[in-house]
Amino acid sequence: MRLPASHLLWSKRLHLKRMKPDLKKIKPYGDTLNDGKVQFSFTLPVPSGPEGKEAARQIVLKMGISNIDVVFAEDLGEGFSFYVVYGTCEHDVDYTRIKVPKVQTEKMDFYQVNRYIKEKIGHKLVIVGACTGTDAHTVGLDAIMSMKGYAGDYGLERYSELEVYNMGSQVPNSELIAKAIDLKADAILVSQVVTQKDIHLKNLTEFTDMAEVEGLADRTLLIIGGPRISHELATELGFDAGFGPGTLPSDVASFICTEIVRRRA
Repeated sequence: MRLPASHLLWSKRLHLKRMKPDLKKIKPYGDTLNDGKVQFSFTLPVPSGPEGKEAARQIVLKMGISNIDVVFAEDLGEGFSFYVVYGTCEHDVDYTRIKVPKVQTEKMDFYQVNRYIKEKIGHKLVIVGACTGTDAHTVGLDAIMSMKGYAGDYGLERYSELEVYNMGSQVPNSELIAKAIDLKADAILVSQVVTQKDIHLKNLTEFTDMAEVEGLADRTLLIIGGPRISHELATELGFDAGFGPGTLPSDVASFICTEIVRRRA
């Protein structure tokens, strides 16, 4: 017998109500709510074999994980091996007490940003961007700056009210700053993808030191982006904003134009 649609809808709502998590006790979720299921993947400097698998198990055990199962092991050659480990996390966190510093700005789309700049600022904004130091990875920079943009969101080069200069990769900090000064840039975008041995921290600190000497911090927005960038890290290093993975061009454009208006108020 086929149940009426109203009964099916009621059953679904009841199921969702039962599944509603307690935000004060959030745990990892694998198959069922609050089961604590987690997955680890890592490399060890030991040959693949029973001893290597046991080493992987013991490492995860010391993390406070129970019900451990080494589900995959592979020899990487030259005394190295790779592991995937499943287990159960017994700990939880109070989600309601979490406060994360983040960019606070009015979110606007492509058309709204152009209109906002016309009405509130009255002239095109100049933006200069680059991957600085030894960083040669321009995927993130191009996703934000190039005309094609990212995930259906137009890049900054397509905005009629933005004058955009993408300097590409491996640009010395001094050259980026000199270009920004020459163009009287309203904002500088620095992209950092390479982070081995925290090389990005050294490079970004060098950039803000140079920018401070040139007095750019008082008249130009300094913005960084990258896979290991957060707004909290950005402000600690002397930047005005930091954007991490998943950032859209319109997110950056919205911040730039609204922050400029805020500072001029």
